[in-house]
Amino acid sequence: MAHYENKLAYEMDPSDLFDALANGKKVVALDARKAFGYEAEHIPGAINIPHREMNEETTKHLNKEILYITYCDGIGCNASTRGALQMARLGFKVKELMGGIKWWKFDGYATEGTKAKANGLKIECAC
Repeated sequence: MAHYENKLAYEMDPSDLFDALANGKKVVALDARKAFGYEAEHIPGAINIPHREMNEETTKHLNKEILYITYCDGIGCNASTRGALQMARLGFKVKELMGGIKWWKFDGYATEGTKAKANGLKIECAC
């Protein structure tokens, strides 16, 4: 039981992130890829701080009471892991998105950007 509780303490799947965003939970999707990846396609409402640029200066505007869900391309990319580690080192609450933006799209959710998948499920805030 402890193994699974620990696992869930550090990761979130696309469905849980979608629900958290749609229900106004204190959670922010954080794209840890380089800017060109974010500009091409990202989770709606996500912010972009490439993991190599995460430091006290680039994160000083962020609220440490909010949970940040780092993501990248998916299974072949470790930017979300590097970003989660760096955000944790900086004192933020953080989890990784399982499967990255690839699984987000696989589950049928919309994206934003120059190569956006606009025909997926959209987040509608219940706030």
